[in-house]
Amino acid sequence: MRTAVVVGAGMAGLAAAGALARTGWRVTLLERGERIAAPPTALVLWANGRRALEAIDPGGGWAGIAAPLPDGGVRRPDGGWLVAPRSRPGAGPAPAVVHLEDLYDTLVAGLGDRVEIRTGARVHTVRVGRGRRPSVADGPTVFEADLVVAADGIDSPVRRALAPESVAVGSGFAAWQAVVPGYRMPRLSAELAAGGETLGAGYRFVSMPLGERAAGRGGMYWVATAAGAPRPEPPATQLSLLRRWFARWHAPIPELLAATHPEDLVPQEVRELRPLPRAYGFGAGPGGVVLVGDAGHAMPHHLGQGACLAFEDVATLAALVGAARPGPELRAAIDTYSRTRRPRTTSVVRQMRRMSAVVQARGRLALRARDAALGALRPRMLGHAEGLAAQWQPPE
Repeated sequence: MRTAVVVGAGMAGLAAAGALARTGWRVTLLERGERIAAPPTALVLWANGRRALEAIDPGGGWAGIAAPLPDGGVRRPDGGWLVAPRSRPGAGPAPAVVHLEDLYDTLVAGLGDRVEIRTGARVHTVRVGRGRRPSVADGPTVFEADLVVAADGIDSPVRRALAPESVAVGSGFAAWQAVVPGYRMPRLSAELAAGGETLGAGYRFVSMPLGERAAGRGGMYWVATAAGAPRPEPPATQLSLLRRWFARWHAPIPELLAATHPEDLVPQEVRELRPLPRAYGFGAGPGGVVLVGDAGHAMPHHLGQGACLAFEDVATLAALVGAARPGPELRAAIDTYSRTRRPRTTSVVRQMRRMSAVVQARGRLALRARDAALGALRPRMLGHAEGLAAQWQPPE
C-alpha cells in the first residue's frame, strides 16, 4: 500500500488528500488546529481553478457551489469610471465566486475512507535522506510515508527545512476581508449589485456578489487593502477605521462597511515568498517531499490566483503520482512535478507583481499616470492574466 502524509488541512491539503486517496494512496492528513475550519470569506475560481477542481474530483459538484462573477469594472473613489465593465473572453469556464465554507464542505466530503485525519498535530521536524522514507514529526510522534505533501501555508516548517532560501516577507500593505450575509445586505441597484473594483491613493476596495445559495446565506464578499503595516487594534476598532477611510467613497462601499459586523472581519497581513523555492519536489528514499499551495508560492491576491494555483498543483501532482510505484518511478514523478510547476508559478507571480505596481500607485503624479493609462493597461494586463488561467489544462 502506497502511503502519503499531507501536512496542513487548508484548501490545498484537503484537495491533495482527497485526490491521492482516489488514486489508491493511503493518506494521513495532519492539521495543527483542533478542528478543520474554513475562514468566513470567499475566493474567485478562474478558469484554471475550475478545471483543476474538476480534474481533482470530477464528481465533486463544483458548479453547484459557485456563483458567476460579473465584471463590475474599475472606478475612482468618486464613482467615475476608470475602466467600464466589459464582457469576458469566451475561452475556458467562466470565473465564479465561492464561499469558503461551501468549498471546505465539498473538499471534506470528498476525502473518503482512505484518509485518516489527525488534528492538533504541529509539525516542526522534517527528515529526508537517500536511504530512508521521508518523514515529519510532531514532538515524539513521527509520521513516515512514501510521499510527504507540504500544504502548510506560507510559514511552512517543511519548506523552511528544504528550501531555506525562500522567505516570507511583507508586501507593503494590509488587507481586510468579510462576507455580508444576504439578510444584512443593503438594497442595491443591479449595477452596484454586480460589485467591482475601486482604486484610490494606496487604497483598494473590491466587492463580489456570492449568489443566493452561498453558505446558505447569499450576500456579498468584499476585500479592502491599504498601504502600510497590518493594524494591531481589535476587529471592532479596525472596522471603525475602515468606515472612516472609505466614508467618502462611492456607493455601495460605505453601505457594505456599515452592514459588516466586527465578527465578520478577517484582517490579514499580506505577505509573499521571495525568492520562490528553488524546487517544488525533493526526492528522498522511495519517494520524497513536494510543496503545494502557499507553501510553494504565496503571493498577494491582486490577480486572485493563489488558490487556483494551489488546485493546479494538486491536479498536476495527482496525475503524475497517481499510479507511480515507490522507488525510481515515484522519484521521477516528483522531479517532473517540480520541473512542471516552478516555471508556471514563476510566470504568474511575475504578472502579479506588475499588477501590484499599478494597484499600489501613490502620489499625485503617479495616480494621474495610472489613471490615464489604466483604460488600456488593465484590459491588456488582465487579458494576459486571464490568458494564463484559460490556457492551463490538467495533465493527462
